[in-house]
Amino acid sequence: MTVMNNTFIETTPNFSEVEIGAARNAFLQYEQEQQVHLLTIMPIDEAVGILQHCSVGYVNSLIAQLEQAGHDKRARHYAHQLGLHMSEVDTPDGYLSTSVLGHVKQRIGWIIALALLGIVSGLIIAQYEDTLSQLVLLAVYMPVIAAAGGNTGTQAATLVIRALATGELKKRQWLEVLWKESRVALFIALAIAIVMIGRIMLFSAGQSTGGFELTDIALAIAVALFIQVTISTTLGGLLPIIARACKMDPAVLVSPVLASIVDISGMWVYFNVVNYFLGIA
Repeated sequence: MTVMNNTFIETTPNFSEVEIGAARNAFLQYEQEQQVHLLTIMPIDEAVGILQHCSVGYVNSLIAQLEQAGHDKRARHYAHQLGLHMSEVDTPDGYLSTSVLGHVKQRIGWIIALALLGIVSGLIIAQYEDTLSQLVLLAVYMPVIAAAGGNTGTQAATLVIRALATGELKKRQWLEVLWKESRVALFIALAIAIVMIGRIMLFSAGQSTGGFELTDIALAIAVALFIQVTISTTLGGLLPIIARACKMDPAVLVSPVLASIVDISGMWVYFNVVNYFLGIA
């Protein structure tokens, strides 16, 4: 089985098919480690011509070793020339080729574990039952905290997963991701907090405030939202890289883990910030 057809040879008149075939046979006589070294020093067009006559699996193995050896640009150049897709998030089997049972086995463990972990959110809410009883308005904005954190975190995670998949980003660049996403998080969190203050002041004026100033309530909720969005956005950007570092598939792991973390941290941040600002015991 060959990687591709002979279109490369047809469009490269400097090499005949016989010459490329002879070069391939000579190339395969070396140990794989030596082959990888040859790929780092050979002219690109010659190497691509040889690799076109090797099996797909073998070529993928060589390119992966080439990348591990630190020759990322050359490895990706080979992959591009050969029409291969290099990805840090590729799974051994494709989505459609994986059986239903295979998908279930891949996903169900995390889903069950995180569903049980979700009980923690309920325990936090129960712990602050007195806070809710003193100020029912807080219950109205609890879903906002969870939704905003989940949405911004998932958005960041999706962008990073795509960057990993296209080869634009490497897991060793986690500091760059942290720096970028933390700045993005601050801007988004500030914008959402300002909008939320306006929303509360305009549409919650007639509701019971339990003796507290509406301005203080709006500020407390906005600060909690700001903190939560900042945490979730930054975490959403880092989780895919953490998953890859642990040799896990970000597409399977990140969304459910992020949702659980955001739910738990959101409730904890929300009630603690509100209690601090409003002085509720």
